[in-house]
Amino acid sequence: MDELISQMSTSAKGMWKHRWLGMLVAWLVTAIGAVVVLWVPDRYEASARIFVDTQSILKPLMSGLAVQPNVDQQVVMLSRTLISRPNVEKLIRMADLDLKSQSKTAQDALIDELMKTLEIKNVGRDNLYVLTYRDTSPEKAKRVVQSLVSIFVESSLGDTRKDSNTAKKFIDEQIKAYVVKLEEAEARLKEFKVRNMELQNSEGIDMAGQLSALSGQLDQARLELREAENARDSAKRQLEAEKTQSADITSRSLLQESAMSIATPEVDARIDAQKRNLDALLQRFTEQHPDVANTRRLIKDLEEVKRKEVQELRKTAMANPPAASSNSLAYQELNRLLATSEVQVASLRARVGEYAARFNRARELMKTAPQIEAEFAQLNRDYDINKKNYNDLVARRESAALSGDLESAAGVADFRLIDPPRASPKPVAPNRLLLMPLALLVAVGAALATTLIASHLRAVFFDARSLRDAVGLPLLGVVTLVIGEDAALTEKSDLKKFFGASGALLGCFAAGMVTLSLLSGRAG
Repeated sequence: MDELISQMSTSAKGMWKHRWLGMLVAWLVTAIGAVVVLWVPDRYEASARIFVDTQSILKPLMSGLAVQPNVDQQVVMLSRTLISRPNVEKLIRMADLDLKSQSKTAQDALIDELMKTLEIKNVGRDNLYVLTYRDTSPEKAKRVVQSLVSIFVESSLGDTRKDSNTAKKFIDEQIKAYVVKLEEAEARLKEFKVRNMELQNSEGIDMAGQLSALSGQLDQARLELREAENARDSAKRQLEAEKTQSADITSRSLLQESAMSIATPEVDARIDAQKRNLDALLQRFTEQHPDVANTRRLIKDLEEVKRKEVQELRKTAMANPPAASSNSLAYQELNRLLATSEVQVASLRARVGEYAARFNRARELMKTAPQIEAEFAQLNRDYDINKKNYNDLVARRESAALSGDLESAAGVADFRLIDPPRASPKPVAPNRLLLMPLALLVAVGAALATTLIASHLRAVFFDARSLRDAVGLPLLGVVTLVIGEDAALTEKSDLKKFFGASGALLGCFAAGMVTLSLLSGRAG
């Protein structure tokens, strides 16, 4: 600690030795600093305040119908990206700042200067923005701020409409792609249905269900056939009994007349029923449908059975004329009943044969039915997915169109100019009352630095210890200087002059500060 104090004391003595050099430097730096501070031109600040209202009454009303953009985030992003090179170039043209800068280099320098000096500040959290600019000319600063306000309001959220159109264009392209996919899926589905028409059912029953239904229909037809055969056999027995009991034979004319009057009302009724069924099927299916083809074949078989039975009955009646007795009406009724039973048996046999053929065909198809059903399910799944995506894209396109119309009709944000552009009546920079003391402090620092450097360049030893430490040799003795009265008076006079020069420097500085303060007050 003692060594540090000794070094500081030695340095202070060396600096004091070169005090007049430091005084000269202090005066020069102070004068230069004052000239620089006074030479810096005054700068005036122009500002404007804008409030951005993002709360639109249509926003809650159109919730769920249109896309609601994050307006607050867009406004914040706009404020941060407003001072860009294209916008600054546009501002220069609007404010007529390019009249004096003809060269490309001057224009680039002007753009760089504006990008550094223009400011947009967000005041608080209420979307209140302050636009400021400083320049040596208040009118120029005001024009620049006015142009910046115009650009801010005009650019606002104009890119939102462009984004909406881009989104609609993209969605339209996707919709066209899905239309092609749907058409291809529908073509594959149609081709599959045509190729596997036998497996289709109007009630939507699968092959297992169809096979079970055909098995039930076949069992029911066989039961009805057995019942019809039993009824026919009973009618035959009753007719034989009636023939043995009859003794009288009717005439040949009566026999022919009864033979010609043979009718098949049961077959006719079944043919009519099948024709009505055919009409109902043709209303739902085409000629190629299996049920339609089977019904036509059944009608044809019934008509053939009717024709054969009528011929057989007529031949039988002609070969075995009925007995003419008092009970001829009963005989005719039994004969008619037998013919009806024969027709019914033939019809049921045809039905049993058809159902048996269908059952066997369905059982053969059951071997490939799982693979076909899986393929059909895959086709349906692909078609449903494409259709769902298509419907979603159409809905989103309508939502995007509605969002664009909403923005065009009411606007997303309302820009309100709270304070119009205004230039300050007095300069806001430079602050000479602050810069002048800083110039004095710089001058004092420069003077101290100069004396310190001079003391090291022209080193002087003020005590024996510092000399011994510097040369590293033993010191034999010290010669003391005795100051006389003349030297003491000279030193006092020199000291007075130094303090006088220092006081004159401070006095000049104080006078300059008072004058500058008065001038600033008058300008304000």
